[in-house]
Amino acid sequence: MNTSAKIKIGILSFAHHHGEAYIHNLRNQPQAELIGVADDDRQRGKRIANLNGARFFSSYEELLEAGPDGVIICTENNRHRPLVEMAASRGISVLCEKPLGTTQEDAQAIVNSCDQAGVLLMTAFPMRFSAPVLAVKASLDGGEFGRVYCFNATNQGELPTKHRKWFVDPVLAGGGALMDHTVHLVDLMRWFLGSEVSEVYAQTNRIFHANEVEVETGGLEMITFQDGTFASIDCSWCRPSYWPTWGGLTFEMVTERGAVVVDAFRQNLVVYRHDWQRAGWAYWGSDSNLAMVTEFVEAIRTQRPACVTGVDGLRAVEVTLAAYQSASSGLPVRLQ
Repeated sequence: MNTSAKIKIGILSFAHHHGEAYIHNLRNQPQAELIGVADDDRQRGKRIANLNGARFFSSYEELLEAGPDGVIICTENNRHRPLVEMAASRGISVLCEKPLGTTQEDAQAIVNSCDQAGVLLMTAFPMRFSAPVLAVKASLDGGEFGRVYCFNATNQGELPTKHRKWFVDPVLAGGGALMDHTVHLVDLMRWFLGSEVSEVYAQTNRIFHANEVEVETGGLEMITFQDGTFASIDCSWCRPSYWPTWGGLTFEMVTERGAVVVDAFRQNLVVYRHDWQRAGWAYWGSDSNLAMVTEFVEAIRTQRPACVTGVDGLRAVEVTLAAYQSASSGLPVRLQ
């Protein structure tokens, strides 16, 4: 590959609301060229393409035949696999939205298809690129905190129906707040510790929005890692519709030399606009999505593995599915 040429990227689907943001991320990445977008919801895809001055392809196959170096897949959660396999079979690298799949079979097949084709597979875990998270990881790796004892984490947001209604569809999304929120934190904890999850216990409920959706809107996940570290994750769609932002991610890490508290979305200004009819957060700090897209482009350009892999996405799915199994049975679930 000519490392001086721009890396050509396409976006497949705008089902996930991050898809439109990735257009701007790619245009702020000097090594990348957005060749176009495709969406099986043609009306949605054309509208977003026109708003952003992007080329709209009539089908996913047509975009893939245009020869991108990589694609970003933003379909509904249960529709990732066919597009990943389609791209991999053409030798095209993939950045796939999280969760990688809604079943163990699909998530494993996604990883296998890219391995067999010899193409790059990256899972969209932007919190790996959050400035405060990176700072804590560097201090941890430098021995500043000593041993980690436990995490107390939250990922709370508003009911996502105003962004995309499929987020509360048990088939398309694969679940509710547990599926939506916990994979990010499971990934961060695995990354911090360099250890895999050995046991999961979870409880879920529909205290919030009980009459509006069929999926769980709140949950508590208790995790034990193979190195003995334990963690709790409070995941819910508990925020009111007038909350300043769609969600947030925090964790307290208790260590041998003290505790550190991280708020990944702290870099913001509060903005009041009449057309919003509520306060909103405008982020002024680091852009974790841009950093993630930059890593994808650079990994393709330099032909190296990405720092977040498909296996990372697979492991997060495994833990989340174990949490659902635990919530159903009322018992802890051991992971192999």
